[in-house]
Amino acid sequence: MNMLTSQENAPEEFYSREGYRISLDDERWKLNKDFSIPVFVLASVMNAQMYLSFRQVLAFYAKTSAPAHTRNLFERCKHYIESTAGQPLFSVESLISYRSMLDKKTEWYLGTLRGLIRRWADLGYIGIPSDTLNLVDQWTLKGNEKGYSVQSMCPDSGPLTDIEMEGVVAAVIAAYGDDRLELIDASYAMTLAMTGRRPGQITGLKLKDLIQQSDRYFISFPRAKQRHQAWRTTFNKFAVVEDLWLLLQQQALAVKQAFSASLGFDVPAEFVPELPLFPALGAIDIRLELRTELRGDRLHAPSTSVYSAMDRVAKTIKLVSERTGLPVHLNPTRFRYTLGTNLAREGKGEYVIAEALDHSDTQNAGVYVRNIPEIVERIDKAVALQLAPIAQAFQGVLVISESDARRGDDRSSRISNGAANLGTCGSYGFCGALAPIACYTCNHFQPWLDGPHEAVLDRLIQERDSVLEQTEDRKIASVNDRLILAVSDVVNRCDAMKKEVSHE
Repeated sequence: MNMLTSQENAPEEFYSREGYRISLDDERWKLNKDFSIPVFVLASVMNAQMYLSFRQVLAFYAKTSAPAHTRNLFERCKHYIESTAGQPLFSVESLISYRSMLDKKTEWYLGTLRGLIRRWADLGYIGIPSDTLNLVDQWTLKGNEKGYSVQSMCPDSGPLTDIEMEGVVAAVIAAYGDDRLELIDASYAMTLAMTGRRPGQITGLKLKDLIQQSDRYFISFPRAKQRHQAWRTTFNKFAVVEDLWLLLQQQALAVKQAFSASLGFDVPAEFVPELPLFPALGAIDIRLELRTELRGDRLHAPSTSVYSAMDRVAKTIKLVSERTGLPVHLNPTRFRYTLGTNLAREGKGEYVIAEALDHSDTQNAGVYVRNIPEIVERIDKAVALQLAPIAQAFQGVLVISESDARRGDDRSSRISNGAANLGTCGSYGFCGALAPIACYTCNHFQPWLDGPHEAVLDRLIQERDSVLEQTEDRKIASVNDRLILAVSDVVNRCDAMKKEVSHE
């Protein structure tokens, strides 16, 4: 299709794929709630005719492609122009020069730029010489590197270990229960941990996407990163546990109350299902008719809010990694990596992993089934005692005797392993957790100095070895690894306190 004749008569305004109105002459194009493009920064490095062509090509992508893809094309074009300053734009010489500046990890930049060049020429806008097209068509380029963080089991950016994941979930629940964590942050964290969805899928949820069918619970997530599909046009239903569903019901109730407070009256029943589960801060100040606002994404939180929430969660729970001895770095991508890695460890194939991660194909699922990072096959007593101080899985307070414990005068607060008493529970509330298994990782537990904690540790390690021998399933055998580290920490602390007492 030749567009040369229509450049001068091109429409001054258009709508992005997500329904945002954009003027071709705007300095910054807002594509949706998450992405905008500072088009003006390239005005000074292109002549007027080239700059017009560039904006027309970019407008084509803005109207037809995902906002993230459009923004990526802009960034790659900007990087090329800045890297080859002084050379004719899109000339053979400049592209050869640009390729020489890239390495194996960044050569995919040129692959993305090549797609833009080809589309530019196909649309018929001036600016792409024919010899440039011949050149890029002959190139074989590497794609972007996939799977390094997964396959290297990077402690900062890769999958979380089972011990770290259990610690995150337990710490988030405890922090929310103690009012140290806001409902919305707990909801973000638990949704990521339980589903591994992308931030855009989570912030795109509406109240109607929380589904109960008999005694089963689901979240209907809008699909993301699907080419040529607008926001919230296709969905995947994901089964979740009742605890997560109930937490999100609290979030839904808070949203209805917030909208009602902003409107000054109850939200009409017909609009309640359409409310965003995670609204944008300040967006509840309704200025347009509610029916109109609910059709688009303007009332939904930006995807960056999920990253911000995880930063707050990490600072609040202060979970320490048993691998590094440092606070665990949390971001949404790590939870996706963890889900994929755990499925691979369970022997699931690429198609199952791709389905679970909501991928349209299996090209990215392969990184999980190649060179699967192994769980520690065996944790003996010496290893557990060494790792325990680093992991900090024990959250309670060691006391010398029952009389020193909170609720120490209440015999019903005693924690026993069936043979002997181990310590005291300092909580006055009801607890349905299995004692003493759940106690060592609970912040209300007060183990006694002379409690038989080492016997508990020996039994846990024996059970771990027995399960591994019988099932040959390291995933099942490692289910109590965090508990083992917590008990080991108590054993270490008891030894240290006994030495202190003996020296006094």
